[in-house]
Amino acid sequence: MTREEQQLEKRFLDLGRTAYQRGIVTYSDFLNLNEQNILYGIRQELSGLKLESFGGYETAERQMAAFVPDALLFCPEYPIACLRITSLHKRFAEKLSHRDYLGAVLNLGLERSRTGDILVEEEKAFLFCQRNIADFICENLTRIRHTAVTARPVEEESFSYEPNQQEITGTMASVRLDSLLSLAFKASRSSLTGLIEGGSVFVNGRLVTSNGYQPKEGDLISVRGMGRFRLQGVGGQSKKGRSYVTLLKYI
Repeated sequence: MTREEQQLEKRFLDLGRTAYQRGIVTYSDFLNLNEQNILYGIRQELSGLKLESFGGYETAERQMAAFVPDALLFCPEYPIACLRITSLHKRFAEKLSHRDYLGAVLNLGLERSRTGDILVEEEKAFLFCQRNIADFICENLTRIRHTAVTARPVEEESFSYEPNQQEITGTMASVRLDSLLSLAFKASRSSLTGLIEGGSVFVNGRLVTSNGYQPKEGDLISVRGMGRFRLQGVGGQSKKGRSYVTLLKYI
């Protein structure tokens, strides 16, 4: 474990200790998949606490963790804001990518841990961030590349997001992680082995390094740098005894 990972573990334990001793809910910054996995790894050390996470919408990848004392019966209210970023003059607007939006936000001097997912649509993007920096972003994010933009808060009840999904079907001898990646990304199993063993594949936010791991229906599988998909269904067998599999790939 690296020094940074050890410091992160210590930070999680400190947040848990504060929540337990003071009887309050404490929150982490936004966590990437690897950081979420580190948190899951010390879950047993957080006695007397419920550990929950949320990123602003149902299928968020970057999430905040909430450390909730068992005695508290209410759901945590995450300090997350959603901002809609749009161009001021659509006629002169460039086509902006996720990288463009993220770069512009970080150029304001903000750390990545203070922002969550960025959802890019045709002519706008939605940015999730810590609530206490939302006003700062709205006031200072005025240009992305050569495009003049404006950022405005979106009320939680008025936000809706339906990710674009591609249904992929196939058959496989065994519903293993490497076989599912091969089907989802149209690559050979052998070419994907390094991704799994190298720590780039997560199932429901937890690191999995075994090629033979067998996900269950409904599991969300994320591959750093390639994307993610959900194992939608496993059912029936072909005449050759291979299982039929359905995936929903986020595109």
